[in-house]
Amino acid sequence: MAETDADRKARMEALEARLAAKRSPENAPKRHQDEHHSQAQMAWRLVIELVAGLAIGFGIGYGLDTLFGTLPWLMIVFTMLGFAAGIRTMLRSAKEMNAPDPGETGD
Repeated sequence: MAETDADRKARMEALEARLAAKRSPENAPKRHQDEHHSQAQMAWRLVIELVAGLAIGFGIGYGLDTLFGTLPWLMIVFTMLGFAAGIRTMLRSAKEMNAPDPGETGD
């Protein structure tokens, strides 16, 4: 049996309707923040950023103190600078996490 143009057109329209239904917003993939453990993951990210800032500041300060023989002064200064850098990074990350998705509407 030969397929007519009308049959092909009807099949194509049915396929396009099914594809449009699959592309609807209800079927869109979830955002990363919508996953089950995402709040805990974000909290750990903030903690790790703070601890990393402290550790890097401490390491630089201790290294410079041993190099120059000024123990503990540079270690204290750089640990405080590392703490400040960790706080700044945490605040930037928290602001990024709270920013709305570009695709979301304000309604």
